[in-house]
Amino acid sequence: MCRVLRSSVTLPPVPPVGEVLRRYPDAGEPLACEPLDKGLLNHGYRVSTSRGSYFLKHHLDKHHLDDASGDHATIVRQHRATQQLHSLGVPVAPPLTDTQGDTVTVIDGERYALHRWVDGLHRDGAQLTTAQSRRLGALLGAVHMGLEQVMEADPPPPARGQSSDPADTFTLIDELLTAVRRLGPRDAFDELAVHRLVERRALLEQHAHRRPPTPEGSARGWVHGDFHPLNLLYKGADPVAIVDWDRLGVQPRAEEAVRAAAIFFVRPDGKLALEKVRAYARAYRRSAGAGAAELAAAVHRVWWERLNDFWILSWRYSLHDRRADPQFPAVSALAVWWTREYEAVAEAFTA
Repeated sequence: MCRVLRSSVTLPPVPPVGEVLRRYPDAGEPLACEPLDKGLLNHGYRVSTSRGSYFLKHHLDKHHLDDASGDHATIVRQHRATQQLHSLGVPVAPPLTDTQGDTVTVIDGERYALHRWVDGLHRDGAQLTTAQSRRLGALLGAVHMGLEQVMEADPPPPARGQSSDPADTFTLIDELLTAVRRLGPRDAFDELAVHRLVERRALLEQHAHRRPPTPEGSARGWVHGDFHPLNLLYKGADPVAIVDWDRLGVQPRAEEAVRAAAIFFVRPDGKLALEKVRAYARAYRRSAGAGAAELAAAVHRVWWERLNDFWILSWRYSLHDRRADPQFPAVSALAVWWTREYEAVAEAFTA
C-alpha cells in the first residue's frame, strides 16, 4: 500500500500507484509516494519502491488546462521525442515502457507515465559560471537540432499569429487595475501591481509604434516549449536531464532561446546578466546554426511579449491563483529595464 507523505498544504489527489506499478513488474513494490510542488501544470510524485525511486507523472486532462498537454496522442508524441533524443545523447529522462509496450498507463480515464528518478538540482543563471552559461546555450541548440532530426515526419506547424495588440493590453491593464482597487486593504504585492500596471501603460503608449510584424520566413521548428531552470536538472556542473516536455511544439526556435535566457539570467532587480547572456547566445547560435539577424528579430518579439504580458497578475486577480506571485517582482522589473537597455540586450544576443 502506498503511503503518501504530506509535504504541503494543498495536495494533488492520491494516485493509484500500486495499480500503475503492476504494469511495470521490474519497478518493484510500492513503499511511499510524495507529491512534488514544483510544477504548475501536471501533477508529479516521487515514488519509492522495493527496487528504487521513480517519478510518476499524472497527465491532467486537457479540459483542466489551457492547452492540449493531456491529449493522449500529444503525450505519446512527447514520449517518443524524448526516447529518440535520449538515443542521440541529449540529457533527458524518457518514460519507461510497460508490459504492453506502452508509455502511457490509463486508469479510470486518467493518464500516467513512469520515469526513472533522476537525482539532480535546479540551477538558475546566478549559479552558473560564464562557461556553464555557454554550455547551456549549446545544449538548447542541440535540443533544437535533435528535434529537427527526430520530429521531421510530423505534420507542418500552424501559421504564427500576430503579436500582441497594445489596444488589447490597455484594456487588460484597466481591468486589472479595477480588480486591484476593488480589494479591501492592499498588501505590498497589490501596491507593486498597481505601480507596474500604471508604469507599463505609459511605456506602451510611448512604444506602441514598435509593435513587431508577423514574422515571415523565421526558422520555425520543434522546441521544448518551456525551457527554464525548474525543467533542467544538474549534477554538479553537468546538466543531466531536461524534463517536462508538456509544451513540445512548433515555434520560431530563436524565440525559445531568448525566452529561456530571460528566465535563466534575470536578476532579482530585473536586470539581465548580459555577460552570461552573451556567452549563452553565442553558443546557441553556433549549435543551432542561427544567424545574428534571426536572434535580433527574436529579441524584438520577446521584448514586445514581455511589455504586453500580465499573466501573473491575471492568475492572481482573475483566477485567484497565487502560485506564480514570487516571480512577479523580477519579471515586471525586467520589462522596464529591457525597454531602457534595449540596444545593450540586443547586442548581447547578436554580437
